[in-house]
Amino acid sequence: MARRHPILRRLAILAGALLGVLLLAGGLGLLGEGDLLSRLALRKSLGLVELRGVIEDAGELVETLERFRKQDTTVGVVVRIDSPGGAVAPSQELYDELWRVRAAKPVVASLGNVAASGGYYVASAANVIVSDPGTITGSIGALMEVQYLAPLADKLGVSEEIVKSGRFKDTGHPLRPLDAEERALLQGVVDDVLSQFVDAVARGRSMEPARVRELADGRVFSGAQAKAAGLVDELGGLEDATSLAWKRAGESGEPRVSRVRAHRRLWWLDLLGESLLPARTPLAGGLLFLYHGPLAD
Repeated sequence: MARRHPILRRLAILAGALLGVLLLAGGLGLLGEGDLLSRLALRKSLGLVELRGVIEDAGELVETLERFRKQDTTVGVVVRIDSPGGAVAPSQELYDELWRVRAAKPVVASLGNVAASGGYYVASAANVIVSDPGTITGSIGALMEVQYLAPLADKLGVSEEIVKSGRFKDTGHPLRPLDAEERALLQGVVDDVLSQFVDAVARGRSMEPARVRELADGRVFSGAQAKAAGLVDELGGLEDATSLAWKRAGESGEPRVSRVRAHRRLWWLDLLGESLLPARTPLAGGLLFLYHGPLAD
């Protein structure tokens, strides 16, 4: 007969002893209603998600927000944002899911170092926005980057012929400049997406679209300036945002938080920088809600 591993035997003994204590306490009524495990499982908490860095894909965070929305034990959500924005569609997907969460339970956005452009777009879906006074935020606007590499191609002796199906099929090709008609076409796309940005902020902030449009020239604000402009509700940090969300959920005492940490890239990729890795940067040449200024990295 095979001997059981001593460590496994000890663990089994400890588990049995713990179960005996729980059963005894339950029989004596020491645990109140239900057993300890049930009480822990039903413990209410806030869901805390972190949006950090350039917004390239929303899938993982959307799934997390959806889970918090459906969990009865999650009484509210705090989203901590430290992002200069990024791609348009993922920013909109995060906004839409936060709006669905907002319909079910309170949502508070906490703005960190930078919460600009797409980062602010996402924040505007919250019931309340809390910002540090020195946060860089705002940058309401859209842009499309079109690279022009013809001078470099000439130096390298590179040329290209294109066979295309329509007048605008190669618009934005890096080996030739945009003509006036192409530029007007792309400007129309950017203007349309800007209108979507303005409408999203107006909806989330209960502001008149005309007022948002006045602020939507791409300018950035400090957190304090954003509060004065109506883009932020309160000045404070993550702890303030957490306490506020807990109170808005109708809870008292010290907030309990279920934290979901942001995915982080490998440190050596950050050292290299995205500018040295164009092949792996999906934002290159795309339609962006992105702040390019200081503190964006």
